[in-house]
Amino acid sequence: GRVVGAARGRSMRYPKRLILCPGNTRKVGWSKTCRQSIVQSISAQASQTSAYAEVGYSRRQAPPDYTLDHYRVRLGHGSDTFERARLAIRQWKMFDMPWITLCWPDTPIEPQATVAVLVSHLGFWSMNAARSVYVIQDGGRTEKYGFASGTLAEHGEKGEERLTV
Repeated sequence: GRVVGAARGRSMRYPKRLILCPGNTRKVGWSKTCRQSIVQSISAQASQTSAYAEVGYSRRQAPPDYTLDHYRVRLGHGSDTFERARLAIRQWKMFDMPWITLCWPDTPIEPQATVAVLVSHLGFWSMNAARSVYVIQDGGRTEKYGFASGTLAEHGEKGEERLTV
């Protein structure tokens, strides 16, 4: 069968040079923040409720007042292509872009896992945390794998993103 999904990237790594440490819990700044501040922020947000009421809606459809971005890319076909795409999702390759740092790429994709991304925006940085809402592992006739992540209160956006192959 054919494999449809989206995958981006090269290998992910945590930046070696992070500045603005301890006690800095700002979510926006002129430079990246340090690991200790990121850990504190993720820990604080992990226990918070989601930034939106419609948790899990991406299983069905977006609520009427949400913008729906839907992208579908053919990656190839066959079980080998599917396994490579599934591995790319499990390794968070969708966040492997020059202007994004995922905190932390060794976090397993499972419900309630909380991660953050540091994003470079033309001269300033922001940190946005999200939580895995659900995982898709369907071994039926058409095999599927993926997950949805939902924004937390201090995220720059509001809603869910689902990545599936």
